Amino acid sequence: MNDNLNNFKLPEPKSGQENASSQKVLNGKLITPKQHLLLFSSDEWEDFIEEWGVFQKTKYHLVTRLGGANDFGIDVACFYTGQGFLGEWDNFQCKYYKGEPLAPRTAILEIGKILWHIHKNNITAPSAYYFFSPKDCGPSLKKLLLDSEKLKNKLYDEWDNWCATTITTTQTVSLEGQFKKFVDSFDFSIFKYKPVNQVIEEYRETPYFLIRFGGGLKDRPNPISPPESHEDIEVRYIEQLHEAYAENKKVSKGKFCFDHYPDLEKHFIRQREAFYFAESLRAFARDSVPSGTFEELQNDMYDGVVDTAESDHRDGLEKLKSVMKESKSVPLDANGLFQAVRVKDRYGICHQLANEDRLVWVKRR
Repeated sequence: MNDNLNNFKLPEPKSGQENASSQKVLNGKLITPKQHLLLFSSDEWEDFIEEWGVFQKTKYHLVTRLGGANDFGIDVACFYTGQGFLGEWDNFQCKYYKGEPLAPRTAILEIGKILWHIHKNNITAPSAYYFFSPKDCGPSLKKLLLDSEKLKNKLYDEWDNWCATTITTTQTVSLEGQFKKFVDSFDFSIFKYKPVNQVIEEYRETPYFLIRFGGGLKDRPNPISPPESHEDIEVRYIEQLHEAYAENKKVSKGKFCFDHYPDLEKHFIRQREAFYFAESLRAFARDSVPSGTFEELQNDMYDGVVDTAESDHRDGLEKLKSVMKESKSVPLDANGLFQAVRVKDRYGICHQLANEDRLVWVKRR
């Protein structure tokens, strides 16, 4: 009996043959952004659409949400000019249907709604009207959206069943008379679908992608080099450097000159490089992570070096160097930008803090 049982032992699962990397142990199996979308609640979908709109702002003059009661069949309106509906604009209908792909009935009702409001002069016709949802458009709807004549015929066939009594709660809308003439002449090729994979790729260009889907920071561009002439953004930290140098050499700030101290000129050049390193990181953060992430990094750095900055030092230059040394050991791994932070960024952030007088090398008497 026992021998027979041994013959039916379960085989070793495939997952047991994989290497247990630290990433797998920490996070388990990662799911794709497309799979992640299917787990969204309706509220999370609304947030996702708001965040995706950030990318649209790079293409349009104005992007705004209008979904809700009396929205005229508009969800996200994207305007090419400052003229609003009087200028060229696009509409994105972002339907939340978690269980199934978007079907013809839902789309035809939305199309009927916007046609009615355009006919009533409540809005102008958009240049393009896109549908998308978490599970994409179903095959039947895709075929209709790819053939404008079939789409129009489907609307005619189903008008009484799907549209007439649901476009507005105040009346039955019949497809006849002047309204039918308007629909007959309307260009149905504006109605399109936007594949969810394309939406995700556009969303990838927003600062919110990483906190929703993870995957690590994108490659950071090469840091910018300091311009030859000093910029307005450098005024205070450079002034502080000169004060530290002058105190170290026991001369007044007005009499300090690099011609007499070439070693300090080299030091000064390195500090400007560090400052612009950190400015590059600030710009990278603006496009890669949510607003406030870089400022939190600055705050962490300040918290890590402020005690050193407030300790007694022989002069301002010694204080500056002590703070820079301390900055290399400040733990920043709790911040989402940590993977991109280099040593020069740490020095540069200290100069950014000095630029705001949060760090001061020489106390004014």
